[in-house]
Amino acid sequence: MISSTLLHASNISHHFDLELYRDVEIRLDSSRSIAILGRSGSGKSTLLHHCSTFLKPSEGRVELFGKEVYALKDAQLEALRRYELGIIFQFHYLFKGMSARENIEVATLLAGSDIDEALLEKLEIEEVMSQKISELSGGQQQRVSVARVLSKKPRIIFADEPTGNLDKETANLVMDVLLDYVKQEETGLLLVTHDEEMAQRCDTCCRLEDKVLKEIVSE
Repeated sequence: MISSTLLHASNISHHFDLELYRDVEIRLDSSRSIAILGRSGSGKSTLLHHCSTFLKPSEGRVELFGKEVYALKDAQLEALRRYELGIIFQFHYLFKGMSARENIEVATLLAGSDIDEALLEKLEIEEVMSQKISELSGGQQQRVSVARVLSKKPRIIFADEPTGNLDKETANLVMDVLLDYVKQEETGLLLVTHDEEMAQRCDTCCRLEDKVLKEIVSE
């Protein structure tokens, strides 16, 4: 298996009223996962938004699959988001008037893919597919959200606190599925989290602190 660079963010700096961070470097290769830890307000979600095409940094360059993201036209960006990227939020943004299966079908229809029934079994939600989103527990809704994203077959997964509202057992189940997908499909995962234990499960763990992103080296 030959590894290739999926994401390269270089010399990233950003500020609103105050500077959030400076000279951040992230390189994500296929079949690899990176976790970013940081206190609330440190800017880790903003950094994720730079990398996932939704916010241009004040300085620096973001490349996805070898192309500079913020030099692309709107139609190219939209195609990138639809077919190549998967974004998982802490709050799932599901359509409450639809069933769980219908929510996933919307994503697969847009991406031109099919629902992976084996994935539903791994996430332990196959038995709730016919139920309305409003009838599901918070943990079930989040797993439907994960299934919706992975059913698109994205080449990179961007996950912002995907296990933040889950109990430990369900959080580990979700991480198992995400990390297995990364290895099996030779994709990449960029994860933002407060959870040290979940972060340490990734191949690389970094901390955004004092305006700098530093890799955490295990002893």
